[in-house]
Amino acid sequence: MLPPIQKRLDDFRQQGRVQAGSLIISVFGDAVLPRGSRIWLGSLIRLLEPLELNERLVRTSVFRLAKEEWLRTEPAGRRTDYLLTPSGQRRFEEASRHIYASSAPRWDRRWRLIITVGELPPKRREALRRALFWQGFGILNGDCFVHPSADLSAAFDALIAEGLSDVLGKLKPLLAADAQFGNAANDIDMVHGAWNLERLAGVYAEFVEHYQPVLEQLRADGQGDIDGESALLLRILLIHDYRRLLLRDPELPDVLLPPEWPGQKARLLCKELYRRLLAPSERHLDAHFQLANGQTPEATPTLHERFREDDPLALPG
Repeated sequence: MLPPIQKRLDDFRQQGRVQAGSLIISVFGDAVLPRGSRIWLGSLIRLLEPLELNERLVRTSVFRLAKEEWLRTEPAGRRTDYLLTPSGQRRFEEASRHIYASSAPRWDRRWRLIITVGELPPKRREALRRALFWQGFGILNGDCFVHPSADLSAAFDALIAEGLSDVLGKLKPLLAADAQFGNAANDIDMVHGAWNLERLAGVYAEFVEHYQPVLEQLRADGQGDIDGESALLLRILLIHDYRRLLLRDPELPDVLLPPEWPGQKARLLCKELYRRLLAPSERHLDAHFQLANGQTPEATPTLHERFREDDPLALPG
């Protein structure tokens, strides 16, 4: 039987189909952004090669991300750096506030609403629904999207980035205090109508099932026993999987969640595992991360503030 670390990496390698573009977005947000938001394409290819993402797949995915205005190119001689665009960097920085937070945001007891006004063609309505779903919005009565804490301006910016600028004129953003919904019991009823919490809990439980054995192996062996390459690959997969989870999670306040909600366990697991992987993975990046001019930029010191150690919450040993 394979050790948990090797099993997690092998499970990824054996997937029939990999969404390489989404994985590369995670790499840029987690590893490239702290080193100046740029990387030589050849270096990116080499860093991802151990995950069995071949050169052609990485090149194709990066070209597509450039076309979608996540990335832009900057040649340096015969080589090319890929950089985050200003809009891509803003999106990453907004996501980072959720990914690396030590706890869920406090609720100001106001709901964020986006109401559709007028008719939308079925395909555009479905595209809108999917785009807001991936921002954590629930849906009520087919034409009202709801979220407890989203930045509505950022939500509209994200819709523009998704190619939905043509529907903005038929959307009305609103803030509503919980009193406008009646009382806490009505809020809970609304939550169950807007989100499938059972499905989300199941996805969180699956995340914990995948990564808890990895954490236990590191606790038993000591984080110094993991090589830098494996640490980086695990860090990439961890943040990639956790980022996709948070995109679907409205981060509801505790008062509106079922007892023993698995989201908090997943957050604490991700925090401890990330902190254990950070130092060896950064040593690997120091040795293998390159710009087109051959230089290796240093990571910003703020990188080590992610999942702060002073968080009073801790995952039981």
